[in-house]
Amino acid sequence: MTPENDDGRSFPLFKARKSVEQVEESSDLAPKFGTDGLIPCITTDAATGDVLMLGYMNNEALKRTIETEEAHYWSRSRGCLWHKGSSSGLIQRVIEMRIDDDQDALWLRVQVGGSGASCHVGYRSCFYRSVPLGQAENLAPQLKFEEATKLFEPADVYGNAPNPTRL
Repeated sequence: MTPENDDGRSFPLFKARKSVEQVEESSDLAPKFGTDGLIPCITTDAATGDVLMLGYMNNEALKRTIETEEAHYWSRSRGCLWHKGSSSGLIQRVIEMRIDDDQDALWLRVQVGGSGASCHVGYRSCFYRSVPLGQAENLAPQLKFEEATKLFEPADVYGNAPNPTRL
């Protein structure tokens, strides 16, 4: 049986995981979702290779990403499917998708629309700060901003929408 999306479009099923050889050496797409139903996804800029974000996909997000060639994730903070850029215009067009050796992590290479930002804080990358190394044990590290300028102001793009960052 082929599952159907809520709009009636059907998707092929991912292959069942039957053997280590099949998972590691075959051309079968047999992703391993965690006990929470999610698989981590690293997203990088297709042109520069810079890491943009780490997100998570559930079964439906992975299927939609493959079908539409646009990144879809599962928002853990909102508890819903999330088409990246649908509200901001910063759509991530997928150039290439890879899966790791044991098929429990994904890597997307993307082109980002609009200003090119991928971070809801307004920066190009969600990894806009670095952690200094080699500090004394009793000193709390002070983060260093590696991106000096935001590409957009979140309030201008998202209005009064709740911030997805959770304390």
